Amino acid sequence: MTAARSGGAGAPGGHPRGRLDDVIHAPVRFSVTAALAAVDEAEFKVVRDAVEITDSALSKQVAVLEEAGYVKVRKGFVGKRPRTHLSLTGAGRDAFARHVRALRDIAATGLPGSPP
Repeated sequence: MTAARSGGAGAPGGHPRGRLDDVIHAPVRFSVTAALAAVDEAEFKVVRDAVEITDSALSKQVAVLEEAGYVKVRKGFVGKRPRTHLSLTGAGRDAFARHVRALRDIAATGLPGSPP
């Protein structure tokens, strides 16, 4: 399942904010996707510590990303201890890359006629 990707007008020539992904744009979800974009897979607690949030807060945000089809959750065991691993899906990697491009485009956008 996929979520609505962007708010605003994403028409060619429109402001780049129209290409921002509503699912990824929330600061914690952006931080989670950024952390996962750097690796193939990460253990839940490693992401939690990197993003500096609680287990429950990460669980809630991962559920949103998973529902959007951006994150895959894999549960397993190391010995007798349960472990949860997170990874970005192909769609998640693509959405993150598009979102970052839109942010860069916004940062590069000045007023018409202003120096570069």
